[in-house]
Amino acid sequence: MRGITKRFAGVVANNSVDFTAYGGEVHALLGENGAGKTTLMNILYGLYRADSGEILVRGESLTIRSPKDAIAAKIAMVHQHFELVPTLTVAENVGLGLKAEREPFLNLVGVVKRIDELAKDYGLPVNPDATVGELSVGERQRVEIIKALYRETDTLILDEPTSVLTPQEVEGLFQFIRSMAAKGKAVVVITHKLPEVMAVSDRVTVLRHGEVVARLKTKESNPNELAEKMVGREIP
Repeated sequence: MRGITKRFAGVVANNSVDFTAYGGEVHALLGENGAGKTTLMNILYGLYRADSGEILVRGESLTIRSPKDAIAAKIAMVHQHFELVPTLTVAENVGLGLKAEREPFLNLVGVVKRIDELAKDYGLPVNPDATVGELSVGERQRVEIIKALYRETDTLILDEPTSVLTPQEVEGLFQFIRSMAAKGKAVVVITHKLPEVMAVSDRVTVLRHGEVVARLKTKESNPNELAEKMVGREIP
């Protein structure tokens, strides 16, 4: 993302932001609430249109007008508030919107098989036949991630992914994130939590008031430095 600027009713949410994510890395997008992190990634995912700037995927300039365009570019985003239909099964939710050989009927047998394969490959246990409304919050998050993986995602954006999880579920999520990066994918974690940045990321981009104030390799930084970058002053 190059020179991304986005304004809302006189408020500059992103001011000429440059952001790059590479395959095989976990990139933390760090900042306080209101720093512009989610807005920036919503632009990448096609939920918002930037007022100016350019998006390049694998070196090619793209116009991303909607999530459909983002998914076609193998970009997916899992939001804090999940976008699942509670009355449908896991397999039905994952299959929603997919092209089918016998439209309007979807081959759920094939969907279930692929979900089982992805769950095994990435360590994300889910029951394809379970009704989503009966699942825990952590299980619903896994369904959203499986849904993204099913669409052969190369870049996965996770918006504050640990905010709804138990400590045990957080460690399971971190294991998944590491395994995805190990497979050559790019994972962007939007967060304001310093411990998880240090625990799981390779690089960090810090936003403050809609502007990039730091780009760092995680192993070359520390929580105190990152906190100071976030808030713009020394933290006692």
